[in-house]
Amino acid sequence: MNIPSVFWLVPIASVCALAMAWYFFRFMMKEDEGNDRMREIAQYIRRGAMAYLKQQYKVVVIIFIVICVIFAFMAYVLKIQNPWVPFAFLTGGFFSGLCGFFGMKTATYASARTANAVSKSLDRGLKIAFRSGAVMGLVVVGLGLLDIAIWFIILSKFYEGDNTALVTITTTMLTFGMGASLQALFARVGGGIYTKAADVGADLVGKVEADIPEDDPRNPATIADNVGDNVGDVAGMGADLYESYCGSILSTAALGATAYAMNSDMQLKTVIAPMLIAAVGIFLSLAGIFIVRTKDGATMKDLLHSLNLGTNVSAVLIAIATFVILYLLQIENWVGVSFSVISGLAAGVIIGAATEYYTSQSYKPTQGIAKASTTGSATVIIKGIGTGMISTMIPVVTISVAIIMSYLCANGFDMSMTSSSISRGLYGIGIAAVGMLSTLGITLATDAYGPIADNAGGNAEMSGLGENVRKRTDALDALGNTTAATGKGFAIGSAALTALALLASYIEEIKIAMVRAVNEGSVFIDNLGNQFNPESAQLLDIVDFFQVNLMNPKVIIGIFVGAMAAFMFSGITMGAVGRAAGSMVDEVRRQFREIKGVLEGKATPDYERCIQISTRSALREMIVPSLLAIIIPIVIGLLLGVAGVLGLLVGGMSAGFTLAVFMANSGGAWDNAKKMIEEGHYGGKGSACHKAAIVGDTVGDPFKDTSGPSLNILIKLMSMVSIVMAGLTIMGL
Repeated sequence: MNIPSVFWLVPIASVCALAMAWYFFRFMMKEDEGNDRMREIAQYIRRGAMAYLKQQYKVVVIIFIVICVIFAFMAYVLKIQNPWVPFAFLTGGFFSGLCGFFGMKTATYASARTANAVSKSLDRGLKIAFRSGAVMGLVVVGLGLLDIAIWFIILSKFYEGDNTALVTITTTMLTFGMGASLQALFARVGGGIYTKAADVGADLVGKVEADIPEDDPRNPATIADNVGDNVGDVAGMGADLYESYCGSILSTAALGATAYAMNSDMQLKTVIAPMLIAAVGIFLSLAGIFIVRTKDGATMKDLLHSLNLGTNVSAVLIAIATFVILYLLQIENWVGVSFSVISGLAAGVIIGAATEYYTSQSYKPTQGIAKASTTGSATVIIKGIGTGMISTMIPVVTISVAIIMSYLCANGFDMSMTSSSISRGLYGIGIAAVGMLSTLGITLATDAYGPIADNAGGNAEMSGLGENVRKRTDALDALGNTTAATGKGFAIGSAALTALALLASYIEEIKIAMVRAVNEGSVFIDNLGNQFNPESAQLLDIVDFFQVNLMNPKVIIGIFVGAMAAFMFSGITMGAVGRAAGSMVDEVRRQFREIKGVLEGKATPDYERCIQISTRSALREMIVPSLLAIIIPIVIGLLLGVAGVLGLLVGGMSAGFTLAVFMANSGGAWDNAKKMIEEGHYGGKGSACHKAAIVGDTVGDPFKDTSGPSLNILIKLMSMVSIVMAGLTIMGL
């Protein structure tokens, strides 16, 4: 297959992203890490974070090897799987883990430097924290596009000739999306359990019972808490969004290969179009990163404006660039497909703004939660849950509008519901997800910046840098809470669009598996006695063959199981945090009771013991919920077939999306309500209102940092598993 010369912009852009990530890392490392105490604390956190990541990767490697052996058996013995699948699966997991490692390494070096820079100026601290966060963003998009480009080049050399080559190439590449998704789920769940066990233990015993400030060095769990910010909100988030980014590009490429299978020239253009949009998005993200700056004495709104300016400029520029890219490619209906991309971009902006409104202390919802603290912790929890539930409306409506607009724009407002019309409409939905994530380089930078700012505040408190420095780090931390919540909403929204696009990819993979089985001598006959004809089968033919409609009880059962899976997954991960936090609470109480002089600051707590508790709990508890996402689609496929799996994916997508938004926004609002009180409202730190808000924040911790952000990976991983296991599902017919 002749790869067009314009494609080479993709690997070039990925290398540029990685080069700029290295530049920003060196920029940060040149900064002074501060005094000896600041360096000591940073070293504690760095050592704890790397020790955890090393242990996590040991467990994950074993699981990946086992799954890879199963794929190899399916490919080379049963002949029901593409032979490239085991290798693609491994590379997806490897690059996803690599993103987490690079991001966390940068964050653990950046926090003390940010705290030291903030003592000089707020702008300097923001710049260091944000550009260190940009390392994560640029590593994710750089490695993601590099992995995609390498696999596309390799597979293009092996598959030549007919119009099925690109279909085979793109569906095979989806397999490395499964590897990325599985690694991301382990990273998100394990990191989320680690960080929230430490955070909840530190808050409940330290701030509520012992009445000592947050990040006080007398608290034995405070170092584990700061380590947790890195392993959960940096390493976990990096792996998560790497998977989202690659998943959207790969699913769209697969849809393009299917939608234009009868036109080889147009087919190739629609396959590389999402890659090119993502490549140009890298350069425009870099432009936005250099725009971000602020001034001393900046308010929360000023800081938000600084970050929003960078992200919005990048979004506007990519919107314009999309029209140019698709015009130069001469994509059929290039104007309509461009507006599909705009639909995704607009949805991302609206979801981000809605999340900011419901989680920032500058607006009424979070202010209302802070006010509820005057009547106790119960009303704080009630108000936070209610706010989170209400906050789901705008994202759900926005995604719904984006879906229909991107669908109609891409297929030229064709409502005929033919296979061709549906395929092109689904391509529009996929490329809308690409549009939403095209400037991930900067949007992820605003997210990764948050944990760095949080750790900078912890370092400042433990090092005794003074009230003025702590006030500045608190401002950066509060901003980080909002940007983190915005980033989670952004990731969840893109997950919904990507998961919908993956439904069509699943149907195409079922067709490929059936064709492979027919060539081996199998015969498929539906309930009406019609024999499956691989020569003429289209998307709607597959749907009709398996009776995928709401009158089929298999579909309904699948929908119920999919919805249940989202709640069951959340319940398991919440329970895991509760158990881990309980162990941490017991340990902190024991140290306060048995180590003389800890509360007076005359003795050093046993920080390592708390780090070990979080590490063991996270590694033990992350396995069951992560494997759940693999087991459920396989079992449903074997018991209920294709109709049941499609119902499962629809139920999981709808329930998981709504539940994830609710949990992320509730948690973010509770956290910032607590921050608002700590600024002096309703009695300030140490007051009864403050303690009530801490309880609400403690409930919200696993909402926003464990269960909520993991749900968007769950719904995509179930789709990826279904695609990869399509051959096994067909065998069970």
